[in-house]
Amino acid sequence: MTELLLTIAKGLVEQPDAVSVEADEPNEEGVIVYHIHVAEDDMGRIIGKQGRIAKAIRTVARAAAIRKNVKIAVEID
Repeated sequence: MTELLLTIAKGLVEQPDAVSVEADEPNEEGVIVYHIHVAEDDMGRIIGKQGRIAKAIRTVARAAAIRKNVKIAVEID
């Protein structure tokens, strides 16, 4: 899942070397939270107009997680 999020994020930003993804331990509900970190200048590119790109990233990640029977959440920092 980390590799999927890295690939998506690096394709969207101008500074792909600044992209990193961290995963938290599953919480009490079994949800794993992934944090995408990008350069300050690339935040707008990752979030998109009215959050459309961020929403699409979350949708793709959730679809991949369902195939692995895992619950996830994606946060952009």
